[in-house]
Amino acid sequence: MCDQDHFEEDRQTFEALGMVTRRQFGVLVGAGIAMMLPQVVNAVAVTDADVTITTPDGSCDAYFVHPASGTAPGVLLWPDIFGRRPAMHTMAKRLAESGYAVLVVNPFYRAQKAPTAAKGAATPIPDLMPLARALNEQTHMTDAKAFIGWLDQQASVAKNKKIGTQGYCMGGPLVMKTAAAVPNRVGAGASFHGGGLVTDQPTSPHLLVPKMKARLYIGIASNDDQRQPDAKDKLKEAFAAANVPAEIEVYKSLHGWCVPDMPAEASSPIYNKPEAEKAWAKLVALYKAALA
Repeated sequence: MCDQDHFEEDRQTFEALGMVTRRQFGVLVGAGIAMMLPQVVNAVAVTDADVTITTPDGSCDAYFVHPASGTAPGVLLWPDIFGRRPAMHTMAKRLAESGYAVLVVNPFYRAQKAPTAAKGAATPIPDLMPLARALNEQTHMTDAKAFIGWLDQQASVAKNKKIGTQGYCMGGPLVMKTAAAVPNRVGAGASFHGGGLVTDQPTSPHLLVPKMKARLYIGIASNDDQRQPDAKDKLKEAFAAANVPAEIEVYKSLHGWCVPDMPAEASSPIYNKPEAEKAWAKLVALYKAALA
């Protein structure tokens, strides 16, 4: 999960390299909406809307974007700890233009509607930890089932094709839990700089691998790999033992590199456009193969 350690360690790294001061780092992280992603080649026209999803625990506010005509494979997008916001909507729209029906959920709907991070990606992590800690294994699983079920009720979602799911930071382990919660429906999952994929607890996401029938891609940030160097090996072992297809890759970038409201300026390499585009290409290739 995203935590204060990630933020503080990244800041210290940038300061040590002479890239940014403490004050500049805070400003840059919050600079946020220079989110011009590369255009999709042969992009399809899309339509989008804010939607409300009924779950066992209440009503979840969400964003749904899909091709304007026909049906498309559904995708459930789990945001990072900063929650549902324009950056995630931008990423979802780009994926929809590639031919997918994408749902971005607010994982903290039990506590409040989006926006749940008052200052976007500049919101102090400790301010958000109570929201994250209020969730647990039961809420994760019931939410996953409710959100996948909602997608299957939409006329724009293809019922004859598997559903995909992707997540960032705290959304990474939710990808694995979703694949385990609805194995007969989820055909692909992708985790990018996901935190807590391997823990020493009996609820560790990597222990759910035998329940999965999806193809997985897991992109690990360089500093996350340094912090937990054995995680990638334990993940590989778990997937191999369960005969579940998966690719696990360590990126050169720091935690958070995929999300476009982290500025791409040289003075703050959190959002790393070349590496983010590599991750995006892996995502699209995964969906093309597994959700066809």
